[in-house]
Amino acid sequence: MVGARRPVGHAGEFGPESYRSWRGTSLGTITDELERRLIFRLAGPLQGRAALDVGCGDGALARALGRGGATPVVGCDVDPRMITQAAGSTGGRETPVSYLLARAEMLPFRDASFDLVTSITVLAFVPEAAQALGELSRVLRPGGRLVLGDLGKWSQWAASRRIRGWLGNEMWQAATFRSARQMRSLVRAAGLRVDRTAGAIFAPRCAPIARLMAPIDASLGDMTTLGAAFIAVRATKV
Repeated sequence: MVGARRPVGHAGEFGPESYRSWRGTSLGTITDELERRLIFRLAGPLQGRAALDVGCGDGALARALGRGGATPVVGCDVDPRMITQAAGSTGGRETPVSYLLARAEMLPFRDASFDLVTSITVLAFVPEAAQALGELSRVLRPGGRLVLGDLGKWSQWAASRRIRGWLGNEMWQAATFRSARQMRSLVRAAGLRVDRTAGAIFAPRCAPIARLMAPIDASLGDMTTLGAAFIAVRATKV
């Protein structure tokens, strides 16, 4: 399922049910909120901005972008199960979101189509990362903003995932963990200007500790990405 968005903490077989089960746990609720806060801090004002979420999974972030004022909002993913789940979840007063099947390495959109592109925990599972970044850059309008979030390389979470990969977990065998410096290099190579880098989720996989550390997580993330399970880069198309 290359290109599908994966929750920061989930390491099992991946599908729509995985999202629901992970978010239903205390640790999943805490980490999902910390991740979401960082994404929206970096995204900035959303009102009236055309937004694309690449690797949208079940559409939770795309719908949140719509609630924040972005319009139109498009979500794409390589997994048809995710697209089905996402399309079925849109409703109420939320801004309508369009969903379609697409790979990060080959986006079916014209050049300069969006003011904001988000891609969260996708790059680690894309074999052609440079090609994917080139596509994210291509569909951005001049002055548009990219928020790229991925799994941090130097954290306890990454260490445990590597061990799972060594023990035979195919999902983590296929993952590439990157440092903030490596993420910035990829973004710059795609012709974008890096504006800011920050981390989130510094607690280990323990809900009580994560709950205690949550109030200071953002402050830690502004100071360093070392030890962060989640790293985000904000960049602008000049």
